[in-house]
Amino acid sequence: MELNTVALSLIQRELSLAGFSPEDEQRLRELEAFRITPLKELPPVEFLFRLHGRPCFARGELTGLSGKAKSGKTFVCSILMALCFRNEVLSLQRIEPTRLHVLWYDTEQSDESTKDILCQRICQMTGIQQDQFPSEQFDVFNVRQKPVTERLPSLEVAVRYRKPDLVILDGLRDLVSDINDGIIAQNVMERLMHLASEHHCAIVCVLHQNKSIEDHNPRGWIGTELKHKAFEMYECAKSSERIFTWAQTDTRKYDIPEALSFAVNEEGIPYRCTEKQLLEAQFEAQRKMVAKMEKCGGRLNKPYGDLNPKYAHKEGRKHVFDVKQLFTDIMTPGQTYAEEALKTEIYAATNAVKDKLHDEILQKAVAEKVILCTTNPFSKKEYVLPLPEPPDPVEQDLPF
Repeated sequence: MELNTVALSLIQRELSLAGFSPEDEQRLRELEAFRITPLKELPPVEFLFRLHGRPCFARGELTGLSGKAKSGKTFVCSILMALCFRNEVLSLQRIEPTRLHVLWYDTEQSDESTKDILCQRICQMTGIQQDQFPSEQFDVFNVRQKPVTERLPSLEVAVRYRKPDLVILDGLRDLVSDINDGIIAQNVMERLMHLASEHHCAIVCVLHQNKSIEDHNPRGWIGTELKHKAFEMYECAKSSERIFTWAQTDTRKYDIPEALSFAVNEEGIPYRCTEKQLLEAQFEAQRKMVAKMEKCGGRLNKPYGDLNPKYAHKEGRKHVFDVKQLFTDIMTPGQTYAEEALKTEIYAATNAVKDKLHDEILQKAVAEKVILCTTNPFSKKEYVLPLPEPPDPVEQDLPF
């Protein structure tokens, strides 16, 4: 102890001679608590969930969730909140064996919309009866009517008092009066980071992307700060009227390369979507887009999209397709394909958008006898890739 006192006295004398004030000395002593060394023992990062088997949504950190308007962000939030009460939802699993305490802080929607999502979607997904709703584990606040300046302080008080495991902040933009004020944005993100760290909870910050179709960055300076400070970033996209895709775009720890596609039924409940359903939805959406543009007299910048060079090349101004290679790849010999189903496969393989082009590809394949076209009893066209002909028998010398 005496040596420490002497060492401290020498250090203070040295700092004083170097022109350091007593406040500087205090800061240096406090800074030692933040020193990182190879031997310093740190607790491991704790995660709430797994997506496709990979840990995600870290305690003590911010997670960003962005997307265009109506791209499925609130559906994803509903899935996360339901997962706090179920072991598994779609391809997500809850890591901890016990239920999690969730706090949903809605700044965007009306009271009626928040209650409707809670009753008609989240309760349905969790199996919880409305008269048995566990308010002690599920806090829902709609603060759209509160002044902007009061929303963040109220959230901080709620988290300190309720101590949730997961916070859904929907949306981040409504905590600031100006999303392009860099000073305010930085201050808000610092306070949210401190809140998550101090109370060991995962805070999911929901924010719209910029309105431009090509720009997928979160909106405003607050979005830039979120992207810089978040532990993970996720993006939502709408594939069709009722099919959505959710994917990780940035992470500091575990990469999750596989996106999660889900559909929404007539009752508004998300369910897992197959790859075939997704392709069909994307194909239908592309067709509608082209039809709408043609109806309005518009033209696509790339009439045939970015065609797969494996199946298409240009001769002058015309695209020529290798129909033999194409249909050998996408069809099983001897299996019957309905015309619409086969067009979906053509779109997936070639990225050809226009329905007229699909007809031309099919007609060429039939003319070159690569595939056979028949009509079923319902007057619908069907196509078959012929079975390969058996090889000629090998001539053998017969013994006499």
